[in-house]
Amino acid sequence: MNIHVPFFNYSFLFESQKEHFLKTFQDVSSRGAFITQKDLVDFEQNLAVFSGAEYAVGVANATDALEMLIAATGIGYGDEVIFCSHTMVATASAIHVNGAIPIPVEAGADHLIDPASIEQAITPRTKAIMPTQLNGRTCDMDAVQEIADKHNLLIFEDSAQALGSRFKGRHAGTFGVGGCISFYPAKILGCLGDGGAVLCNDQKIYNKIMLMRDHGRNPETGDVDLWGRNSRLDNLQAAFLDLQFKEYDKVISRRRHIANIYQEQLGSIEQLVLPPAPDSSPDHFDVFQNYEIEAERRDELKEYLTEQGVGTLIQWGGKAVHQFKKLGFGQSLPYTERLFETILMVPMNMSLSDDDVHYVSDCIKYFYQR
Repeated sequence: MNIHVPFFNYSFLFESQKEHFLKTFQDVSSRGAFITQKDLVDFEQNLAVFSGAEYAVGVANATDALEMLIAATGIGYGDEVIFCSHTMVATASAIHVNGAIPIPVEAGADHLIDPASIEQAITPRTKAIMPTQLNGRTCDMDAVQEIADKHNLLIFEDSAQALGSRFKGRHAGTFGVGGCISFYPAKILGCLGDGGAVLCNDQKIYNKIMLMRDHGRNPETGDVDLWGRNSRLDNLQAAFLDLQFKEYDKVISRRRHIANIYQEQLGSIEQLVLPPAPDSSPDHFDVFQNYEIEAERRDELKEYLTEQGVGTLIQWGGKAVHQFKKLGFGQSLPYTERLFETILMVPMNMSLSDDDVHYVSDCIKYFYQR
């Protein structure tokens, strides 16, 4: 009899801490603390301390976070911003809605932005680089920073998948101008709905985003100081997030343990390329938001795993951003295009038991031994 291992178990997020969630709901609701109350302030402070950022601003979602972060710097019409095409379309749309031009470049062997491809894409109109810290790994920010310094470019980080990930001891989202975090339910730290945050170290950027998230209104004067939007992180969601944040280090440790099992079980299969193992590089501390492998006969493997009750996912619907031609992209990125013929994400979440991970691994091993 097959075991059922879903790619992500959404109900587990609630059921695993049901009693605590219900107590939090009752507490917040009984106080009528629904919009920008103490729970949000407390969570923002805890998030800033954890990440090493000077400031954290809770917003409605990570897409808003990126859009406001870009807008706060004045980047706009005709400016070019370079990003890795192996990302969610929201990365590019955040550039586009600010009037700037998203310029997709290649992913590297680590599935993150390729520094050499950045250099090749720079023009006189280039104003910024936006690396995506993908799958819980932070890219080589030394290389990105060197390019940015050389060409006088800003750095924005799409760190939606990387809360807790570090490069040379520094947290994702704290390089350059700042970064965004997503609290979508399937993220490592997920709320019961949409949510996001901006991390930054510049007080002027922080002050602007604080105004932007609340219609541009100045809380001290009552005036509207700039064009803004309604993008406040719900106070109830902030309370749910802060509740879970208390155990965040344990969550990361568990994910790294699962990654070690996959490495031990699958590392010798020639037809697979696995993510870097935990502690395989002194420069990287990965938190494994996802476990994205490269697999020969990927589509056959995916079908076989489905038959065995194992849920899998190909990110972004199986296309890199530049392959969405209706958005006006015309670039050819051969490495990334080949990558999207092989990448597959296998289960990586807190509902998994060790037995589940071994079952998934056994199914993959059997597929390639047949």
